[in-house]
Amino acid sequence: METAKRQGCAGQGRAAGIRQGASSQERADGQEVRFSAHAAARIEKRGVKLSPGDLMRLGRMVDRMQEKGVKDALIYINHAVALIVSVANRTVITVVDEASAKENIFTNIDSAAIL
Repeated sequence: METAKRQGCAGQGRAAGIRQGASSQERADGQEVRFSAHAAARIEKRGVKLSPGDLMRLGRMVDRMQEKGVKDALIYINHAVALIVSVANRTVITVVDEASAKENIFTNIDSAAIL
């Protein structure tokens, strides 16, 4: 896989659905949403699965947020997973599952979206 050589990208992995080092969501203009090493580790540790459809919706939402000038966002992607995303860098910084999110305060974000 050619895109697997790019560092900082993520794609379909084994059990977690995502792994560091492969393309996650390619777009026609070549931009993609990447997963930091920290986010990839959280996905693996927490057993979070993101479908290709989830990744496509994530990419579209990041596009929309960039158009509005968002810098950092909380994106609630499904009933059990929230992502903290550096929109400017198109990078998922961390992944929070439902159990970890309870009674948690998210700081340093300027926007939120629910998919």
